[in-house]
Amino acid sequence: MPKKTTTKEFTFEEAVAELEEIVISMEEDQLPLQVLIDKFERGAKLHKDCETFLNSAKKRLEVIANNTTDKSTTPPPESPSNDDDEIRLF
Repeated sequence: MPKKTTTKEFTFEEAVAELEEIVISMEEDQLPLQVLIDKFERGAKLHKDCETFLNSAKKRLEVIANNTTDKSTTPPPESPSNDDDEIRLF
């Protein structure tokens, strides 16, 4: 019987929590080899998903930091030149 594939997306925190549960289960329980292999396979997928999420988050943070840096180093726009002697307060 083929395995059902779920399309539910996990949050990063949920994936890490499941990965931790898998590791604990593999370390503490006396499991049959096939179950260990299945858990290892699931853990590898979760690990890859977490890395992908972290890389995406890193790129987003770099974009935000670069945008903030660009704005702080850009000189303020120059006001239009007025040759008259009128003093403008606003």
